[in-house]
Amino acid sequence: MQILAAAFLAILFLQSGIDKVVDRRGNLEWLKGHFAKSPLAGVVPTLVTAITILELAAGVLSGVGCLELIVLRDSTIAFYGAVISAVAIIALFFGQRMAKDYAGAAVLVPYFLLTLVAIYLLALR
Repeated sequence: MQILAAAFLAILFLQSGIDKVVDRRGNLEWLKGHFAKSPLAGVVPTLVTAITILELAAGVLSGVGCLELIVLRDSTIAFYGAVISAVAIIALFFGQRMAKDYAGAAVLVPYFLLTLVAIYLLALR
């Protein structure tokens, strides 16, 4: 279960983070419109950079942690990947709530719950 949880988080956050790097302009344009009427409207580029770094860190740590679980049976790096994943989801949830996109915020809840389960599983030695 530890390997599957780490693999899931690696796929989730590497895809999302890489997409934000590859299509930064498209993501910025969409998010500027999404946050246009929120208190975050003026800092969207900074927030996109911050969330991109969080997502890439979560994905890389989870991916490396998944490999470490398979090869060394050590969950340390995967655990840190799951913790960073939880921080990234909280940041995304905050943004969705600030943009008053309640449906978008609700979509994040299952991901957050899975991440909490991953943290619990990966904390077991």
